[in-house]
Amino acid sequence: MRIPLKIKLKQDEYEELQKIINRQKSEMRMVFRAKIILLLSEGRTEQGAAKELDVNIKTIRKWGIRFLAAGIEGLCDSPRSGAPSKFNANQRCEIIAIACDSPKNYGYETQTIWTYDMLTEVVNTEITDLNMSRTSVFLTLSENDLKPNKFKMWLHSKDPEFESKVNEVVDLYLKPPEDAVVISVDEKTGMQATERKYETKMATPGKAGKYEYEYIRHGTQSLIAGFNIATGRVTAECLPTRKAEDLIEFMEKLALEYKEERNIHIIWDNLNIHKDGADNRWKEFNKKHNDKFHFHFTPIHASWVNQVEIFFSILQKKCLRYANFKSVDELKEAVMKYIIKWNEKEGHPFKWIFKGYPLQNV
Repeated sequence: MRIPLKIKLKQDEYEELQKIINRQKSEMRMVFRAKIILLLSEGRTEQGAAKELDVNIKTIRKWGIRFLAAGIEGLCDSPRSGAPSKFNANQRCEIIAIACDSPKNYGYETQTIWTYDMLTEVVNTEITDLNMSRTSVFLTLSENDLKPNKFKMWLHSKDPEFESKVNEVVDLYLKPPEDAVVISVDEKTGMQATERKYETKMATPGKAGKYEYEYIRHGTQSLIAGFNIATGRVTAECLPTRKAEDLIEFMEKLALEYKEERNIHIIWDNLNIHKDGADNRWKEFNKKHNDKFHFHFTPIHASWVNQVEIFFSILQKKCLRYANFKSVDELKEAVMKYIIKWNEKEGHPFKWIFKGYPLQNV
């Protein structure tokens, strides 16, 4: 005759079982086993618990006995011995080394990226006494968080003066001169006036908004903008082109807006129209304005150091990304209206945080 299971829980055991059941990250099998123990502790028979949980009575008895023998730890799965590994550590290291190398070094002259089929063929050819399946190759690489078929784009700044240029710009952000204003200047080119073929659908409960993939192009505009790092105010011009003449005209507008300032520091990138050129455009411009302008250049391929780029990302997200424009005039009007709104209500300086030289040290 089978002796009925009698389980009496201590307070800490009861609380721990409740935590297992209520914790969102608990495994379902542990939740199920905790429910078995709680039902038995409440005086339910094994048959009653099996009926309520819709399982075989043998399952109820198994976990009841495991709990009586080892407490809550008895509800965890016992470690499985498994079959011994077919491949030694040296072989696995060789597989990783091959996956970190270029396919061109193993006879794939036209291939720039590994596939798991290619890797399986190469490792079985290159490594002595190895007969590994595609799945085993995949698991070996996964265990080492290696994905040789995945790439991310990056851009390394080869500027030999990277550190000094970044320090110069960041110093202006963190310790701007007391008798000067600091303006980040750049151009946002290629803003497209795109008209969606069908009307954009706004979000509803349970459904994301939708915008039409197909569109009609009506031309582009370029935005030249200056961002005051102390106030967040944006000075801007929206134009059909981005030429040196356009930039000089914009800088005259900037000079007029800040005519009371004795010194104006301009931060911009290495675009050709930001340099003097054969006509010494900025020397002549500065001479006209009593040498009050001081120009600072971001490192090559590091325009992200320029704070106005942050404003451009906000403009793109809030004003342009899902917009519908029937002409370049509508695009220009929308952009300039948003900038007016920014200056009147939303504008604010950015809290600049820089934690080293990631592009320099890669």
